[in-house]
Amino acid sequence: MSTNLRAGVAGAGVFGGYHANKYAEAAGADLAAIYDVDLTRAQEGASKHGAVGTDDFDEFLSLIDVVTIATPASTHGALAEKALMAGKHVLVEKPISLDLDVADRLIALSQEKGCVLQVGHQERYVADAFGLFDRGAPTEIRSRRLNKFSGRAMDVSVVFDLMIHDLDLLALLADTDTAEITHLDVRAEHGDLADYVDVALLTSSGIRAQLTASRLEENPNRDLGLVFGEGEIVLDFLKRETTNTTSTPLPVDFGSDDKPRALADPLAHGTETFLEAVRTGSEPTVGGRAGRRALSLALMIENAAMAALKDQ
Repeated sequence: MSTNLRAGVAGAGVFGGYHANKYAEAAGADLAAIYDVDLTRAQEGASKHGAVGTDDFDEFLSLIDVVTIATPASTHGALAEKALMAGKHVLVEKPISLDLDVADRLIALSQEKGCVLQVGHQERYVADAFGLFDRGAPTEIRSRRLNKFSGRAMDVSVVFDLMIHDLDLLALLADTDTAEITHLDVRAEHGDLADYVDVALLTSSGIRAQLTASRLEENPNRDLGLVFGEGEIVLDFLKRETTNTTSTPLPVDFGSDDKPRALADPLAHGTETFLEAVRTGSEPTVGGRAGRRALSLALMIENAAMAALKDQ
């Protein structure tokens, strides 16, 4: 009898398919089931891996030991809570939920049930691979995450869809879950929720952050800049280029032949660290509290963005 963990993916969309592939490739796990409210889609995704496809979440939970929740963001909290109540280990995609009280319940439940709760902030692994957390706090953080409109993730604003990644990095680098908003520009073109947000933040430790997220752009852009006293580091994720004017070299490069797993395939790395935490009982790399801190910053910006849109 196999001793592999039985893995499941909730959500049979594009990103859920990516997660399913990672479980199918991972050592020590077997992809056992895929859940989706669309039964046909669940079964089509499952058939690629010899797994069960179902639209019954209770049946799904009975077939698995660990689950990745890759459903629409507005459903993350409820599905994660139900899975934890059933004693399942949970990797929930970002954001952890859309409500701080729900996030707190998930954290408490994971402790009560002895289950791993990990949040899918994959960008954290990339930043760590570049050694960005080993240099001390920067004085300034700049991020642009500018995408074309795709129609996906329209149940939430661009803050929860895209900016949440950079808010996790800010929370870790500044060791905070709150900040002062010093500038805000917001646009909504495809509904009532913000599709473009440009925000300037000032943390209590004096770190300034300029974050821009958009799903309205003709010309995509994705870069991250950190300013230190001695220079600046810029990672251009689309051009796969780095700029470093500090005196300390970066430990890796986008073009390196021997890139660490965290840089070469951060989604697979996140899956593997989750499974390792389940097997060993260790703390996950990005646990529930980290997800809560990013959510706290996101809600602060979201509330200000919604107020600004009402005034337009």
